[in-house]
Amino acid sequence: MPRDSGLSRAVHTWGLAAAIFNTVVGAGIFAVPAALAASAGVYAPFAFLICGAGIGSVAICFAEGGSRIPTSGGPYGYIQAAFGPAAGYITGNLYLISDLLASAGVAAALGDAAASLFPGVWAAPVRLAVIVAVPGGIAWVNLAGIGGAGRLVGGVTVLKLLPLAVFLVAGAAATHPANLPAAEPASGGFGRAMILALFAFTGMEVPLCASGEIARPERTIPRALAMAMLPIVLLYAAIQLVAQGILGPALPHSAAPLADAMLRIHPALRWMMLGGAALSMLGYLASDILGTPRLLFAFARDGLLPRVLGRVHPNRRVPHIAILTYTALAVVLAASGTFAELAVLSTLAVAVVYMLACAAAWALARRGVAEAGEPLQFRWLGAAAASGIGSMLALIAFAARNEIAGLVAVAAASGLAYTGIRRARKSRIYSGARNL
Repeated sequence: MPRDSGLSRAVHTWGLAAAIFNTVVGAGIFAVPAALAASAGVYAPFAFLICGAGIGSVAICFAEGGSRIPTSGGPYGYIQAAFGPAAGYITGNLYLISDLLASAGVAAALGDAAASLFPGVWAAPVRLAVIVAVPGGIAWVNLAGIGGAGRLVGGVTVLKLLPLAVFLVAGAAATHPANLPAAEPASGGFGRAMILALFAFTGMEVPLCASGEIARPERTIPRALAMAMLPIVLLYAAIQLVAQGILGPALPHSAAPLADAMLRIHPALRWMMLGGAALSMLGYLASDILGTPRLLFAFARDGLLPRVLGRVHPNRRVPHIAILTYTALAVVLAASGTFAELAVLSTLAVAVVYMLACAAAWALARRGVAEAGEPLQFRWLGAAAASGIGSMLALIAFAARNEIAGLVAVAAASGLAYTGIRRARKSRIYSGARNL
């Protein structure tokens, strides 16, 4: 597509799969097992499997849509192609807000973790230094080229897997079947558990924002999604099972369940898991800064943001202005801490993006749209789209009324902004014609 001109298609299957894995397996899995056990008790591992089926349906739709419209902005591109520029703009705004708040939250959490090691007067300066230095360093790697950014994501993925692998191997030997019930689930708690499990699965859409730089996207995108998402479902269920088997009734009350479980085996393993959580946060930021700035870039190329954000570096062939702008916004939000109250809205916004992406993939397949060779052509795409949309509607239904109202307000404001942009463009075109 024209918006992708000047970019280098240098991301291959392993790099994209690693980026997806890094974004989905963030710091959440190091904390979610406790809340999940409190909500579902012995059935907590099944919550991951059930939600894995729902998120798998969404992943199939992402694979189908991405194989048909592989352009910068990922879901924004094929939602726009299916339903028009207004729907694309509203979705892109929700998508951008969600990713920006999530990235700021992870950076702030990483800063808080570092500050806890330096109590007193040093805590605040250390927090700020980490919040600025870590995203800034990742942005610097991204500015050097998409290849180096992909290698960073791949390296962090390998390092992130090591503590999780040790947790599963060492924990399996220390598991006691009598501990598996973990706790009596709260009344109606399984619905809450499903929400928590879905929270842990979000993020696969972020690396797809770089679809304009993916080599052979019609094959790479479906393969990478399968390579990343299938193991994640099994990994999450196994982690939950081991955590419950070690901690038992203490699991729902643990603030750092994986680290506390390893403490039962050896103190050194607890520090290893805390380091693993830090690596997961670093990996999330690496994948996010690789992907989401391409959405700003796509907006600018489509005339929906200042054109400067659509510039491509002549030598590095990356959208350098968009990368710097997105990173700076995330750093400011993380340093201010005002993003915390919008965390739920961030998740709800992702649910809307997922629903529209499922519908867009089905619509594009029905119309036979394919801009990058032979698409995936999944045989049961209609069933996958219905399952994905139903899963996301269920997630939204569990939100509070004021949270849903906030989501509607953001969507409405985006619609009004698009109307204003469209009128301004028409006015400029009309004025230009009169001057001629």
